[in-house]
Amino acid sequence: MRFFSGLFRGRDAPVNKTAGSAYSFFGGTSASGKRVNERSAMQMTAVYSCVRILSEAVASLPLQFYRYTDTGGKEKAVDHPLYFLLHDEPNPEMTSFVFRETLMTHLLLWGNAYSQIIRNGKGEIVALYPLMPDRMVVDRDKQGRLYYEYTVYDGDDVNGRNGTDAEAAGKTVRLKPTDVLHIPGLGFDGLVGYSPIAMAKNAIGLAIAAEEYGSKFYANGAAPSGVLEHPGTLKDPSRVRESWQSTFGGSSNANKVAVLEEGMKYTPISIAPNEAQFLETRKFQIDEIARIFRVPPHMVGDLEKSSFSNIEQQSLEFVKYTLDPWVARWEQAMVRALLTPDEKKRYFFKFNVDGLLRGDYQSRMNGYATARQNGWMSANDIRELENMDRIPEELGGNLYLINGNMTKLQDAGIFAASGKEKETSEEVLELEEDKNGKSGNRAGNRGKDSVPERDDCRGELV
Repeated sequence: MRFFSGLFRGRDAPVNKTAGSAYSFFGGTSASGKRVNERSAMQMTAVYSCVRILSEAVASLPLQFYRYTDTGGKEKAVDHPLYFLLHDEPNPEMTSFVFRETLMTHLLLWGNAYSQIIRNGKGEIVALYPLMPDRMVVDRDKQGRLYYEYTVYDGDDVNGRNGTDAEAAGKTVRLKPTDVLHIPGLGFDGLVGYSPIAMAKNAIGLAIAAEEYGSKFYANGAAPSGVLEHPGTLKDPSRVRESWQSTFGGSSNANKVAVLEEGMKYTPISIAPNEAQFLETRKFQIDEIARIFRVPPHMVGDLEKSSFSNIEQQSLEFVKYTLDPWVARWEQAMVRALLTPDEKKRYFFKFNVDGLLRGDYQSRMNGYATARQNGWMSANDIRELENMDRIPEELGGNLYLINGNMTKLQDAGIFAASGKEKETSEEVLELEEDKNGKSGNRAGNRGKDSVPERDDCRGELV
């Protein structure tokens, strides 16, 4: 028994590597020497743009809550409490857009998004409040059950806002899995996601170092640093250095004429920006950060290799390969945490991405025409997609029409066969009329014309 218990033991306790600013697995300092965390990374314009694009895209998508009908279709579950929470206001302080934008930002920076589920006495969900991922720890108890521990500071409420004293030690609140909406990102154990910022710390650190180099270069008057050489011995070198820096250092003192006394000589020693490929490095790091978040370059302002055709294709790929995985994470996490086992069989969440996949006006009209002529879309179906008013039913707005020259495969040849049968019956009638009309004159016409007689006999055989 001990052997089988060891063989079929539960999974090890998940370890939250992104709790706090110091990463136990990744470390906080990049190879460039710059410390990278979620907040310092957001100071990079490329990181800020990518996070903003993805979070606003997910937040702006229409989020609907559906139930399955008895006929196999679907309808909006407007009467369910979750419809109002997710579609309009998850809590009294936030709109649905702000709530989803906040959680998506947490998911992109920390790799996890947490939200506290508030229930009433009946067990119904009445509110959802975001929680800071860097203050959440996910672990298992001795029985192997999953739990969440959240650090609360003085002044915090259920929203998880920052306390009044950031340095004060906070108290830990243990939450059950049924009280937390957890959307994990990419991880190693399937329970806790890892921060994309921590995973790509070297790339982001290099971008920060390049930006800092450019800032200091221009702060120094766009002139490289160097060495002041004196033929003799200086009693106070610091005074000379400070005098030189105050006179010629900084962007405000750029292009000033230096006057060197007593045989002094200035020799620059720093690498020029063109020799260090400063601009190329900065541009490449922007592409690198866009690659981390799987955002097309043209969406972060890089239009060097963009044209009308490939931008449209990249926009479609952005929806298919970037937004769809995030949307699937959201939908499945909400079904798992917000619905009861019975409700999971009848209800589901759906982000509508059809609006982002719409082509130009001409392409849409051609598609609508094909759908209308083939009978799988009515006029009202098309008008709803174009946000137009419905046509009344008495005017034919709900009619499904098809072309008259189209028929089912199994019905092919029926019309031709019926026409052939009709033609054959008419021919038989003509032959019978000829036989009846010529039967009395056959004896009188004997010997006059043999060919008609033979034809008449052939007709009798038929």
